[in-house]
Amino acid sequence: MSSAMQGLISILDLETLERNLFRGRSPQTGWQRVFGGQVIAQALVAAHRTVDADRHVHSLHCYFMRPGDPAVPIIYEVDRIRDGNSFTTRRVVAIQHGHAIFSLSASFQIDEPGLEHQIEMPEDLPRPETLTSAKELIESFIDSVPESVRAYWERERPIEFKPVSLVHYTSREKLPPKQHIWIRTTGQVPDNRPLQAAVLAYLSDMTLLDTSLFAHGRAVFDEDLQVASLDHAMWFHRPNALDDWLLYTQDSPNASGARGFTRGSIYASDGTLVASMAQEGLIRLRG
Repeated sequence: MSSAMQGLISILDLETLERNLFRGRSPQTGWQRVFGGQVIAQALVAAHRTVDADRHVHSLHCYFMRPGDPAVPIIYEVDRIRDGNSFTTRRVVAIQHGHAIFSLSASFQIDEPGLEHQIEMPEDLPRPETLTSAKELIESFIDSVPESVRAYWERERPIEFKPVSLVHYTSREKLPPKQHIWIRTTGQVPDNRPLQAAVLAYLSDMTLLDTSLFAHGRAVFDEDLQVASLDHAMWFHRPNALDDWLLYTQDSPNASGARGFTRGSIYASDGTLVASMAQEGLIRLRG
């Protein structure tokens, strides 16, 4: 297991301060703000700590209100909204410097049998073993990118990416707003279903906002853009061990009002639909 993956598992082990009150920390990577996927995952862990062990998250909806400060801990306050016969509802507020920076609502359910269908995984895509990773691609022209971008890509991370298409990395061509990315953790996630759900939530926040910029030939690191996640929703369809490559398919149906909207689906390597997500992000032209 990579040190970055060990670090991710570590920061998801929240400190219990009091009933319904937890404290999380951020990795000290020098980045200016807390990664949104980290806050989603930590808030989900906090919620799960207050739920019976036979109930598992099936959906979450959250809003990012202020940028997180990685230099100080994040306090997670859980509101036990409802405990029903089959479903449990929790609301979590993340607090820093006396202000709410993020909120999450999550619903948990006992496992039940029922009707099943799924949209099939896209066919005829190259397997990840045949593809260049995003990190390998960036390394080939790392000397020509700004220092902040170089630091971002050179940092060891718990998630490995292999995009099916590399065009948007190498040009400013206006492209259809969709992409396929093979993605996996850089170490095995323990056989713990709540933790696996938290890691899946963590990685679900990666690359979504990028897709909404494809149609404009832009990138999230453009200096004349202010880009940030505004909200995030996720539906967990089927439990899946995170021990192999996952296919993350994404498309952006709309950008307007200085916001971009993107949908995503995550498939296991055998074609099983594991989760779906949607996100809207700020895409503001500076000046």
